[in-house]
Order: sequence, then structure tokens, then C-alpha cells
Amino acid sequence: PQDLVNCTPLGTPIDPSNVTRTFRQLIKKADLPVIRFHDLRHTHATLLLKQGVHPKIVAERLGHADTRMTLDTYSHLLPSMQKETAKNFGKMLFGTK
Repeated sequence: PQDLVNCTPLGTPIDPSNVTRTFRQLIKKADLPVIRFHDLRHTHATLLLKQGVHPKIVAERLGHADTRMTLDTYSHLLPSMQKETAKNFGKMLFGTK
């Protein structure tokens, strides 16, 4: 009735502390390094940008008003992306050798 994307089995809003607690338990059970739930958002954005997804699309997925915030936040990825872009462009022009 509240048109929620995610809810409890009863259809009520999920308490954020329950999400955090469950996430921590899953991380521990999987024997993974401790990360915050919010870090999944950064991982998602980073993986998309590294795949070459246009920053406008990434910004929309993150709910950023414009690409400036996305690019400011993830600009540390750009140097390696520049190198990869140049390498791929060279392959396109000259083929692989």
C-alpha cells in the first residue's frame, strides 16, 4: 500500500539498522573484508565507469543531479581509464599485434 521498492514481509518500511546488521552478518559469514553497506554504491559506480558506461548513465543510476558530481567523486578512476581508452583506440586503428 505504501508503494515501497523494498519492504519487510509485512509490507512495512525496512529499518535501516536492520539492513546494516544483516549486511554485517553476511559479510562476516562470507569471510569478506569489512565494508559499509554504502560502499556497495561506490563499487557499483566504479565497475560501471571501468566498463566504459557513459558517466551520464552512471549519474542517473546514482541519483546525481548531473554528471559533475559523479565525475568529481570518481575522477581518481580517470587516469587508468584514459590509458585503457588510448590502448583500445590504437587497437581499433591499427589492429592487434
